[in-house]
Amino acid sequence: MLPLERCRVQALSRLFEASGEARRLAAEGERDGALRSLDAQVWLDAWEEVVKGVTAMLVARVNTRLEAEAAAARMPRRVRGKVRLDAAEVRGVGGRLGAAGAGLVPALDALHERSERLRGATAAERAALDDWQDAVLVAARRFEAAWIGLEDQVQAELDRWAGVAAAVARWRRPMWPVAAVGIPALAAAALLGLVMGGYLPAPGWLTALWERLP
Repeated sequence: MLPLERCRVQALSRLFEASGEARRLAAEGERDGALRSLDAQVWLDAWEEVVKGVTAMLVARVNTRLEAEAAAARMPRRVRGKVRLDAAEVRGVGGRLGAAGAGLVPALDALHERSERLRGATAAERAALDDWQDAVLVAARRFEAAWIGLEDQVQAELDRWAGVAAAVARWRRPMWPVAAVGIPALAAAALLGLVMGGYLPAPGWLTALWERLP
């Protein structure tokens, strides 16, 4: 399994800092600033940072495995360079990992909506504040659920690419170049042996070649 905890800690640290900043601004009466500090985009940016970091880590692990298997199979260097994940495959990995956060999106939409409602509420409208706080808690729970889903998807990706690595390990050098050269040479040698042994008459081209020899 990949050492994912570092990415998780970085994301949580970012969100904790945003929460602290929101509390500070709220205490100073800066409602708009406090709401911006924990707005939906902040959570979304933290999630995208997690996905980007985990994707890079996973791609590096997969490429290392594929290159090791290619080297062990004695794959030619020009062919070996093609076993690495290309740009489209890397995007596919990132997209599948990012999909683990699908459940986070509705929670962030609700958080943004309640932030806008609280931004326009009066000090007496306590319900708007309660709704916003509830939305923040829901976003936090969905973020944690998305992380768990991401861990499951990472394992699925490792399993997927392990199959590709196994196929690379089974690679063998194509035999057709050897056959293309060896079979005609072997047939010519066999024909020459039969002719020289008197089992077959010499073909005209061979007789003509023999007569030209000094």
